[in-house]
Amino acid sequence: MARENSVASEIIDLFPTPILRARKVLPESVLTGLVQQFTPTAVQANARSEQLSHTKLVTPQDNALLEQTSALVTPHLIDFGALLFGERLTWLVKEMWVNVLETGGQQSRHNHANSFISGVLYLTHSHASSNTVFLKAPGGTDFVFNNANARAKLGPYNAGKWVSPDPTPGDLVLFPSYLLHEVPTNVGYRRITLAFNAIPNRLESWGYTLSLSR
Repeated sequence: MARENSVASEIIDLFPTPILRARKVLPESVLTGLVQQFTPTAVQANARSEQLSHTKLVTPQDNALLEQTSALVTPHLIDFGALLFGERLTWLVKEMWVNVLETGGQQSRHNHANSFISGVLYLTHSHASSNTVFLKAPGGTDFVFNNANARAKLGPYNAGKWVSPDPTPGDLVLFPSYLLHEVPTNVGYRRITLAFNAIPNRLESWGYTLSLSR
């Protein structure tokens, strides 16, 4: 027999952090062109991993292929920006760089300064060991003592990290630039990605307007 006056309960996702994942954003011709043009120029060594190297920072205006890439990701930036700021703004890709991660390499925990949305385009297949990991910021919002043991079931409210799904070449991931992320040690094959930072052309708050440009 059903209880009278029973009280229904619900879980409310309070202040969630969004991540956008889009499949096959780049066509095969663009993927091939980016890998061929920029892999040989990824000669800047990473300070913490000898098996990771980068190109110099470039802008879409530096190269027709980069300009095409920027145009392909811009609609996704507009959609994602509307989630973050509540308005469909004009977004600018202000800097891009290619990362080449060899077997044994890793990218240490970091976030991106001087931008609002950051993204990763996967140019090659990525071994599961080197999938991008997003991490909860330490301190300030967690219990001092947590329940970390073999019986605990991890979920979005108690986990400290989230491992992105296996990407395929051409896939895109967008995230707020403040979000900590890393790439664990790659025990597989060479992994090539194109990372970038983006800013809106303006932000307006109660009569104050901040105009931004590259």
